[in-house]
Amino acid sequence: MDSSPSLEPEKYEEQHVHEVYEQIASHFSSTRYKPWPIVESFLKSLKPGAIGLDVGCGNGKYLTVNPNVFIIGSDRSSNLVKIASQHQPHSAIVADTLVLPHQTRKLDFAISIAVIHHLSTPERRREAIKAILECLKDGAKALIYVWALEQKNSRRGWDEGHEQDVMVPWVMKSGKKNPNEDGTTEKTFQRYYHLYRSGELQEDIKTIGGEVVEAGYEKDNWWAICRRNIKGDGD
Repeated sequence: MDSSPSLEPEKYEEQHVHEVYEQIASHFSSTRYKPWPIVESFLKSLKPGAIGLDVGCGNGKYLTVNPNVFIIGSDRSSNLVKIASQHQPHSAIVADTLVLPHQTRKLDFAISIAVIHHLSTPERRREAIKAILECLKDGAKALIYVWALEQKNSRRGWDEGHEQDVMVPWVMKSGKKNPNEDGTTEKTFQRYYHLYRSGELQEDIKTIGGEVVEAGYEKDNWWAICRRNIKGDGD
């Protein structure tokens, strides 16, 4: 795809991210049920009674990983939020990652798993990280995951030198008979992703005044545990 889309970022993401997930929500949810190990470990390490966020919670599969904490999930897709809301007693709301409706510096933790890579400019991706960290108490940590550019051993085969801004297909079978041929019909939706190169996520965190506590690579993703840099705060 063109790495400099002609549409304004908000409209581009509405067309190539938000509208897609609204349409594929149920099918997408049916494929998302097993927690990733590092996310599960992060959530289970939290103190009982901790209150935090899952920003871009999707179907809410992480909301119930640790029954001793309370998580407020949020997502731009109202259809995914309806599914996530079933994970009681946790809550799920429709919200934009860049305009989170939470009080600043009040929460104990946050996760954002495979979400920020859907934002189409470096500035918006950094703004999302900043918005998440601003919700956290001093010293509280966030775990962020993004798709990696370096995944030559995956079925996609991306690696260094490949375009970082890509369209990724989601194929959904409708189950309805096609009158022109036997079998089921399929519809393919194209989703925008920014593939993060090695070190890019850490750079973005530091650029907005965050501190990287730990970082690594898991299942074709880069991840980082981070927090606000309290020394850099002006107050």
